Amino acid sequence: MRIPKKTLVWLLVLIVVAGGGYGVYRWLHRAKPVANDAVTQQSSSSVTTKPQPTTIHLLAAGDFLAHDTVNEAAKQPDGSYDYMPIMDQFTSIFHASDIRFCNDAQLNGGAKFGISGYPTFNSPTEFAVDMEKVGCNMVNTGTNHSFDRNQAAINATQDVWDGLPNMLAVAGQNRNQAEHDTVHYFTVKGVKFAFLAYTTYINTDAPLQDTYGVNVFSKSFASTQIKEAKAHGAQMIIASMRWGTEYSETVNAEQKQLAQWLADQGVDIVLGHGPHVLQTVQQLTGTNGNKTTVWYSLGDFIGTQLPPDTLFNGLATIDIDIKTHHVTHLGFLPIYMHYEWTAAQAKRQNNADLLARHNLKMYFLDQTTQAMIDSQQLQTTVAAQRQRIQHTLDTYINVPLITKQQYLSDTANT
Repeated sequence: MRIPKKTLVWLLVLIVVAGGGYGVYRWLHRAKPVANDAVTQQSSSSVTTKPQPTTIHLLAAGDFLAHDTVNEAAKQPDGSYDYMPIMDQFTSIFHASDIRFCNDAQLNGGAKFGISGYPTFNSPTEFAVDMEKVGCNMVNTGTNHSFDRNQAAINATQDVWDGLPNMLAVAGQNRNQAEHDTVHYFTVKGVKFAFLAYTTYINTDAPLQDTYGVNVFSKSFASTQIKEAKAHGAQMIIASMRWGTEYSETVNAEQKQLAQWLADQGVDIVLGHGPHVLQTVQQLTGTNGNKTTVWYSLGDFIGTQLPPDTLFNGLATIDIDIKTHHVTHLGFLPIYMHYEWTAAQAKRQNNADLLARHNLKMYFLDQTTQAMIDSQQLQTTVAAQRQRIQHTLDTYINVPLITKQQYLSDTANT
């Protein structure tokens, strides 16, 4: 049977219309592309995100002392100075921390003012430069030796520090009254800090030459600065204190009284130095119920003094909770300052013998051997020094001794 031509035309039209409708249906119901933010959300959910930091790590070192022997060891053939070979093992431990306190115990005015060690100090400018290189970023410059030269040498020292990168705060010495009155602030991981620095005494052979060159402690001066720090929103206040009895591991009455006074004013952390030997650490309660952590003396960091107690010291580690601004954990990383000389030289100890000390190098205590100690003519042992350090620290609270690797691991995880 033949289909009429007209009917065929209508059938073709119906087929085209039906096919087009199906195509429209498929187009309308096609798979829609996923929005970019959804893709990002899906991909990010499969990637492990780095946790937000919860802790600020503060590392605190004692006196950096540019004794004559230290300067001689650092002196280069061209007349410049390089102190890094003595302390380069400590770069990684400093840089693992957020805040790194160091005590610059002398002027750094350079050759213009005459290079000398004890008893009237003035180091090459490279000493401050290398303190920054090793990792110091919060530095006290005010000590009993601040006027071992004159105000011009203080100005030159402050100029050196001003020219160094990566510094959070430098306080203690000043070029004018305005600097003397200034409270130094910095922010780490969202927490605002104020840094104050004072010395409680000045050497009689290096008396004050003006009212502003160094921050000499008084309760009225410190109270004014602490009130200002609070008014300007400081969430934590750190005070550096030059105080105490030289070469005594015993905290004296003045230190105890001033420490409690600082706690009562609301200072959070006190970093003490001056005795050249380690003293204990204590956590005090202020009148407002606040807690204040006091390191009475951090001892010496670098230097070539003679008593073993000045050569075996360490680095205080202080963990601060970012949210509560409370100190949550303390530790102590023991260190050792090595040099060598003969038994005869150690017995005589004249100027030539003292300058003959060589092979200066700083080590962590767990790197120290008895052979090293014997070559320094020290009548002690690693075990004896470790016991002394632990006993000194544990007067009020237990402070664990830690190693470099333990600290690096702790700081990497928080």
